[in-house]
Amino acid sequence: MACPYMNGGDLPHRVTFMEGGEDSQQGVNKVEMGFGQTYPEYLQLDKILTAQKLKSEADGQRVDDEHLFIVIHQAHELWFKQIIFDLDIVRKLLNNTVVDETKTLKIVSGLDRIVKILSLLTEQITLLDTMSPLDFVDFRKYLTPASGFQSLQFRILENKLGVKQERRIKYNAQHYKNVFNDEDLKALNTTEEEKSLLTLIESWLERTPGLKSTSEDEGFWIKYERSVNRYLSDLAKQADDPSNTEEIARQLKAEYSKTSDAFQSVLDPRQHEQHIRNGNRLLSHDATKGAMMIYFYRDMPRFSQPYQILTFLMDIDSLFTKWRYNHVLLVQRMLGAKQGTGGSSGYMYLRSTVSDRYKVFLDLFNLSTWLIPREYIPMLSPRMVKTLSEHSNLSHSQSSESE
Repeated sequence: MACPYMNGGDLPHRVTFMEGGEDSQQGVNKVEMGFGQTYPEYLQLDKILTAQKLKSEADGQRVDDEHLFIVIHQAHELWFKQIIFDLDIVRKLLNNTVVDETKTLKIVSGLDRIVKILSLLTEQITLLDTMSPLDFVDFRKYLTPASGFQSLQFRILENKLGVKQERRIKYNAQHYKNVFNDEDLKALNTTEEEKSLLTLIESWLERTPGLKSTSEDEGFWIKYERSVNRYLSDLAKQADDPSNTEEIARQLKAEYSKTSDAFQSVLDPRQHEQHIRNGNRLLSHDATKGAMMIYFYRDMPRFSQPYQILTFLMDIDSLFTKWRYNHVLLVQRMLGAKQGTGGSSGYMYLRSTVSDRYKVFLDLFNLSTWLIPREYIPMLSPRMVKTLSEHSNLSHSQSSESE
């Protein structure tokens, strides 16, 4: 139904808008007087627009910028709620052994919306830069012990995305849950028990069609290993070329050594598992293989939308990092080295969160490490070309390979 409040004209005090069809009066919306809700009632503006209670004003020393401070944070919480709402829909669609391709567009559009909201938030927080540090000092005393660290929705969002508990940096030398009451803790514990977006994406990637060998077709990974060995062999030949100067030969050999070590770290499952134990990687070996296959063959119809999904996941991580960074700069500008209102070290604590520890899809960023030039990319078999050209479903199920 089209939004009844965007017609641009005067509205009756109480109206109900109904869709007009071919049998209606030239498709014009019907208006019934005396029923339905007005614009303010539908949006409950009486609650939203009266929720900005300035503590400074109540104390008889109103600071105008406190109003902006409240509005910005309230708007953040509303957008967090929308992100969580869309994220739950995406997670539900992914939480199946077979992901129906007819629903894939909804996954893509849901992630796209989350990306757009986060992009908005990275800019929205900079509005606080219009407030001078001196003005902030004038009402900051009213904030204690309130702190953004107490945002339940932000922690729920982090958990639903897949931020690992062991990767969190302690807040004021304590666990992040310690600032929440029993009811909030129940909500947080539930999000830790549910499958995060990271877990669901990992399972989905592990089922990438064509990844494993079958009786009729050689899997992608075997072909990829051969291609990598051929690529490394060519690099070694370039390094050993007698026409190279001593300096160039030294640089090429060093490059070959580093490149070879990097590829071995992903070709060898044991090395990959060790990286996971060390906290350097988050996705399983099979999931990493699936992501790489999607990268190499993203032009195939079956992998077009999966590639979009992987791109949006990296966008989400990137924008969260930018938001954190903008927040750090804002806090440094407003507080300098002062302690945060919630008892944290303020700027120093926030600066420590702008790191790979909080990147959920870190492995997707690092895939470029193992990409090879196009001329080395393995050729798909005719059977696999046919499989990846079909739009039957986005099951990422191996059953599609043995039909």
